Amino acid sequence: MTTTPTPQRVAFITGASRGIGKAIAIRLAKAGNHVVLCARSEGPLSELKAHIEANGGTATVAVADVADSKSLTEAITKAVASAGRLDILVNNAGITKDGLLLRMSDEDWDAVVDTNLKSAFVACRVAAREMMRNRFGRIINISSTSGVVGNAGQANYAAAKAGLIGLTKTIARELGGKGVTANVIAPGWIDTDMTNNLPEEIKKGVLAMTAVKRLGTGDDIAAAVAFVASDDAGFLTGQTIVVDGGMTMAG
Repeated sequence: MTTTPTPQRVAFITGASRGIGKAIAIRLAKAGNHVVLCARSEGPLSELKAHIEANGGTATVAVADVADSKSLTEAITKAVASAGRLDILVNNAGITKDGLLLRMSDEDWDAVVDTNLKSAFVACRVAAREMMRNRFGRIINISSTSGVVGNAGQANYAAAKAGLIGLTKTIARELGGKGVTANVIAPGWIDTDMTNNLPEEIKKGVLAMTAVKRLGTGDDIAAAVAFVASDDAGFLTGQTIVVDGGMTMAG
């Protein structure tokens, strides 16, 4: 008796050119998935594609501005047409435009919400149709501890990241019966280009609040994403998994 081999699963990752998104792409490719790398700049994506292929994985590049709904929709649609399927969606792209509430402009609010929240809604809407057709899907939205507990000076960012949690829970309820799960990964302080530029006293304060006494890495987040994307996580949906080294745990 012969069995039909399982097709290679396809993962679409936004914000894949650097930091957490890059680590997620490498980890998912290592797990045997074909990864579609999405960001605004082609150069870094092409370099990442070459790295993944040099290490035995497969990848394609999808250049898009996630804040532009049409651009993002076209990128995902083309990826599905090329690969023939879409199994895993990781909404990781995000920006910050920090400022105190009383000084925050409408433009800074809109830019962060459009990039960090609306883009995830658009991507989920497109991906869900394909996932429902195949009766398998993993939607993984990258939030933040700012979206869980709030953070002074980040009204726009925290609101968008909290919105991802509500969006994800709703998607989990709507699509669970179709074989599609939806979960949130909420990173704490991660060692990236963004945090490298922080003053040393802020870094020391963060380490003092973190139980494991170190900043997280992109690999820490990628490991959590890889599990949630796997077959082993089929009964896990609608959850927010906080990966922050114990910084925000309840007392």
